[in-house]
Amino acid sequence: MTVETFVPGSDQPKAEQPSTTHATKVAPAMGQGSGSRIGFVSLGCPKNLVDSERILTQLRTEGYDVVNTYQGADLVIVNTCGFIDSAVQESLDTIGEALSENGKVLVTGCLGAKEDEIRQVHPKVLGITGPHAYEMVLEQVHQHLPKPQHDPLTSLIPDHGVKLTPRHYAYLKISEGCNNRCTFCIIPALRGDLVSRPIGEVLDEAKRLKEAGVKELLVISQDTSAYGVDVKHKTGFWNGMPVKTRMTELCQKLAEMGIWVRLHYVYPYPHVDEVIPLMAEGKILPYLDIPFQHASPRILKAMKRPGKAERTLEQIKKWRQICPDLVIRSTFIVGFPGETEEDFQILLEWLEEAQLDRVGCFKYSPVDGAVANDLAELVPEEVMEDRFQRFMAVAARISAERLQARVGTEMRVIVDELNDEGAVARAYSDAPEIDGKVILGGEFDVDMGQMVWASIEFANEYDLYATIVRDEDGEIEELG
Repeated sequence: MTVETFVPGSDQPKAEQPSTTHATKVAPAMGQGSGSRIGFVSLGCPKNLVDSERILTQLRTEGYDVVNTYQGADLVIVNTCGFIDSAVQESLDTIGEALSENGKVLVTGCLGAKEDEIRQVHPKVLGITGPHAYEMVLEQVHQHLPKPQHDPLTSLIPDHGVKLTPRHYAYLKISEGCNNRCTFCIIPALRGDLVSRPIGEVLDEAKRLKEAGVKELLVISQDTSAYGVDVKHKTGFWNGMPVKTRMTELCQKLAEMGIWVRLHYVYPYPHVDEVIPLMAEGKILPYLDIPFQHASPRILKAMKRPGKAERTLEQIKKWRQICPDLVIRSTFIVGFPGETEEDFQILLEWLEEAQLDRVGCFKYSPVDGAVANDLAELVPEEVMEDRFQRFMAVAARISAERLQARVGTEMRVIVDELNDEGAVARAYSDAPEIDGKVILGGEFDVDMGQMVWASIEFANEYDLYATIVRDEDGEIEELG
């Protein structure tokens, strides 16, 4: 095959602030149509997506059909995001679109916790509920769209429920809420304090997903490191054996399932050290998603973030000594109220030393209700934009250098997509939607979810370009 050459131009495009929402616009059609048809729009983070999957599973269990157009639905549910102002506006716009296209709309999710704000803009919505209010959503559906005649023997739902992700990967949510009180965040006000799911229940779900063909589990929560803190890490049971409700023990059990396990939203608490050997041994993916947010001690204190920047640098160095293949992704905020140029320079210097593989950045958004809004004078928009661009330029250079080191190596990849130009895959270093890709141009004889070895031939700032490794007969070695 021919790998397209990428030549950076002299005029580099400006970085753009990433979206906080991943819209699943009106879920895929299911069923044959029963007069009780529901359209579903899921906005927000993967944690919200799991909430949507749970609601859809219950709706399908009760015999409702899910359709993929507003016009074909008897009712539309919008699962909203309310994290920052842009997400709130997107949620309000989507509600308006659903009202305009259909007219019968229920609203749930994080923005649902602010009912007055929604009704001020959209007074005609039929009902509003907050995040993870599954039973209340179903009650509202029943009020406006009575349960259909349903024969469970002919309308079976798979054990793993309705999924909104491709068949080969799934999100595994291990807890709700958060005990942290970061001053820029209102998640605890929207979703409450930490509530860990029983470990046996989590492992049962993981097993069902594996049996359904899932090859990659993405472990998510608001604070994955804090799993079990609320129940004092009590001992639960799975398969008749005692298992402590704690991140380390959870990872040990997930590792036994023989599929990719990826950890998201991990705070750098000391006990994170315990999972690094599992990564070094190939039992779970050597990948950590850690939202560091900043590096200036003064700003971290104002943010009320756990951990200290100097200690996290020591942790990162120690982790990489144990597991050289470790990939670390993170997110940061520039323009936090009161952030000075000196604070920003500390952040850039920390980033240079940390050499993080994958980095995202947000300009501070004064979310209604966030304590940080009143801590200091807001940083002017033009200053935030300048710092954002400078930060992303450094992050992009580091990413390009680290990816360039992979050229000439072989990596195991999982195929996510097939298009007119070939296949698009991901390596262990890439989480879906938020990280880079492995472009397999000209490769068409693979299937979605297939795992293959890829020879890395070229890299740009964020993506790798590769060809599939074949044996002497030209056959692809089947993996997993």
